[in-house]
Amino acid sequence: MDTSTCRRDPVDEAAEDLCEAVLGSLRRSDQRARGRQYVRGLLATEGRKSIRNIAQQLGGPAAEQNLHHFIAGSTWDWQPVRTALSHYLEESTPLTAWVAQPMAFPKGGEHSVGAGHRFDPHRGRMFRGQQAFGIWFTSAGVNTPVGWRLFLPSEDAYESYEECAVTGVLDTVRQRRMPSRPVVLDVRGIGTRSTMNRFREAGLPVLARIGATARLLVTDPALPGYGAGAAGARDILQGVRGLRVPVEWPDPSHPGARRTSLVAAVRVMMPDPSPARRREVLLFGEWTDPRRPVARLWVTDMTRSAPAAVLRLTKQARRVSAVAAAASVREVGLRDFGGRSLSGWHRHVTMASVAHAARCLGTRVALRADPVAEPGLCPDPRLNRRRG
Repeated sequence: MDTSTCRRDPVDEAAEDLCEAVLGSLRRSDQRARGRQYVRGLLATEGRKSIRNIAQQLGGPAAEQNLHHFIAGSTWDWQPVRTALSHYLEESTPLTAWVAQPMAFPKGGEHSVGAGHRFDPHRGRMFRGQQAFGIWFTSAGVNTPVGWRLFLPSEDAYESYEECAVTGVLDTVRQRRMPSRPVVLDVRGIGTRSTMNRFREAGLPVLARIGATARLLVTDPALPGYGAGAAGARDILQGVRGLRVPVEWPDPSHPGARRTSLVAAVRVMMPDPSPARRREVLLFGEWTDPRRPVARLWVTDMTRSAPAAVLRLTKQARRVSAVAAAASVREVGLRDFGGRSLSGWHRHVTMASVAHAARCLGTRVALRADPVAEPGLCPDPRLNRRRG
């Protein structure tokens, strides 16, 4: 094949289109040019995506100084860029759900903003680095972060892990002003009364992970536990095992594979000292092995949703987790910012989010145009990897 006639790389095309659309909020032309350079550098640079390594792709010391100022010393606001990214994606592939994904950013140094010895509740272990929440846009064809909040526990202004996750989602969704879609919070134990109340006040439907021992009140007189007072979520679901139904779902970790889980749903109420704030929610359980205890527990205020629909919605979080752990996140340098300022961190992850969205959109176009991904059709070897 004559590679000189090969069409332009779809990822590069997607990056150019995205930069044209989302960098318009940057007031100065030099800022918009630096933004394009940074996104191209994140996509093209091999290894760690430090400003120095990116600059080597673009022209050396002068480029390094310009890019360092663009990320660490400039004054441009990252929120309008993230908002424009969300709207661009909505026009391309309409939003299914927002997903809050906890992400650990390992750091060996002492000076990165927010770095320290942390316990990661999502993975259940200690690490050194930063903790953050990515707010992901999920649709039929795209899973990519469009909002960020860094967890910064301190004695001066303490924000809990749960508050950080919820505030990150609410801030992101409010600023977008897009059609209302469910929010999936796949953060262990986040389905508390406080979380559910904050989403109710915001008018956003939510599906949140809940702890096995969370205390709830059964509200259906026909079910075991009604009138017996608050009981643990796992015990409530254990009492309705006979109501479980099988639901098939596509496994995002293994494209083409389908799995079956048993699910049961119970209407419950979260105990609240204020009668005005008490309301029914749906306690939802998933069993991956019918002989073992319930594997995952959720609560949702979407009380009219069918169990099958709720289960498939939870799998949006599984899709995001698979993408967050994939090479595509590493290849755009989402975790590679080494600076000390919070504003610099936000600008870097914003540009990395644009680059990741370009990778998602471009790869989607390439695979749709050539589903067998025949070697040689595209000069970018990442688009010719065998899928499976």
